[in-house]
Amino acid sequence: MKAFQNALVYVGGEGLKKTNLLFGERIVEIGGEIDGAEVVSLPENAVVLPGFIDEHIHGAGGADAMDASEEALATIANAVAAEGTTGFLATTMTQSKENITAALAAVASYRKKNAKDGARVLGVHLEGPFIAAAHKGAQPLEYVAAPDPAVFDEYYAASGESIKIVTLAPEEKGGDVLVAHLAKLGVTASIGHTGAKTADVLCAVENGATNVTHTYNAQSPLHHREIGTVGSALLYDCLNCELIADTIHVSVPAMKLLAKCKPKGKLTLITDAMRAKGLPDGESELGGQRVIVKNGEARLSDGTLAGSVLRMNYAIRNLTQKVGVPFTDAVDCATIVPARTLKIDGEVGSIQVGKCADFAVLDENFEVVCTVRGGNVIYRR
Repeated sequence: MKAFQNALVYVGGEGLKKTNLLFGERIVEIGGEIDGAEVVSLPENAVVLPGFIDEHIHGAGGADAMDASEEALATIANAVAAEGTTGFLATTMTQSKENITAALAAVASYRKKNAKDGARVLGVHLEGPFIAAAHKGAQPLEYVAAPDPAVFDEYYAASGESIKIVTLAPEEKGGDVLVAHLAKLGVTASIGHTGAKTADVLCAVENGATNVTHTYNAQSPLHHREIGTVGSALLYDCLNCELIADTIHVSVPAMKLLAKCKPKGKLTLITDAMRAKGLPDGESELGGQRVIVKNGEARLSDGTLAGSVLRMNYAIRNLTQKVGVPFTDAVDCATIVPARTLKIDGEVGSIQVGKCADFAVLDENFEVVCTVRGGNVIYRR
């Protein structure tokens, strides 16, 4: 049994409080005595938060989910532990059916081994290939495909039924059918890489779509005569919105607008990071495409943004310091909100007795002191 002693803890339903926290693989007691427990020492200025959950990340530490290997997934899992992340969705991209299937099979195999080091691979975010060519962003055009429930089912089987989110363009032929199919399976349909108009978004919502992929990016913008995907994301409270809060993909005023429009619990921080995260600036790769990383920006040779190198602890810092979101609300955007999207909020996402002992411990500068997953320290500064 381990314990944090007289630490500042973000307790689910109570807020920040100085308390003892006793845990094994799960949280045993909040408050009370910790006699006999192994005390995990923390600096005086530390705050204990729920472990972060990144529902949209392609890679880190030189590895990518599309590398289709258990080694790559382990590299990503260990790299993101350094930013307080204890669980993530290995995110694929628009590629050949063979390459996507291989990546999904690697996730299924890795998850079966239940590795104890690094963050958990909670499943898959299938970003494409069911997207709109005109809004492909950094996704390879030649592999864009029409939404197809039969093809999805093949992917779902290859993943060991671990696909949790699918990014798709609902306005494409067959999009409404695929959204309804995903809803029936309990998989989150996320509107993204899309030219959807308001009517398309509303149709998708009626069929079961609940999420918007990296809001503002690679989707139809707001116009005063047709509010498009961006305007619909801002307007409709039922839609949960992903946000890359790096101030590069989305400006600070745009982040402020999104935070102002969305009800509490409907904004999710993501990193959408690619393999170059955690590495020095220079040349990298995304889906077979050359990427140049410079000054925190990852771009294709034509200037198109190609994912980010954002760390989740810095996303929380940006949302707090630059957007003005209260600290614990910003933390919720990286913990309990994605946990609800993935339907695992009974296990993770907040610090409550009985939940997994997953913690991100930050200092006053939002730097990670240590990360704990299932009661084991998986990163220490």
